[in-house]
Amino acid sequence: MAADWTEITGLTASAISSLTFVPQVYRAWKTKSVADLSMLMMFFVFSSTILWLIYGVGRNSLPVIICNGFICFLSVVLIYFKLTFPKK
Repeated sequence: MAADWTEITGLTASAISSLTFVPQVYRAWKTKSVADLSMLMMFFVFSSTILWLIYGVGRNSLPVIICNGFICFLSVVLIYFKLTFPKK
């Protein structure tokens, strides 16, 4: 069964949205600095992606699951960096 245009659009949007955190994670890893990142913002991002994942699983929506699963993973990485990198 061929994917319809809405599924292709959703998967494309999911891929683009998922990439939004990659530069920040890369920069934080390279510089070992996350002083400018707000822990509260990271908590909200993590919480919202968990809720979106639950929604995506409940709706069996692959784009929602992929996007939010990846963003959730990246937000956990940033939270880990925030908690472990030395404060400057």
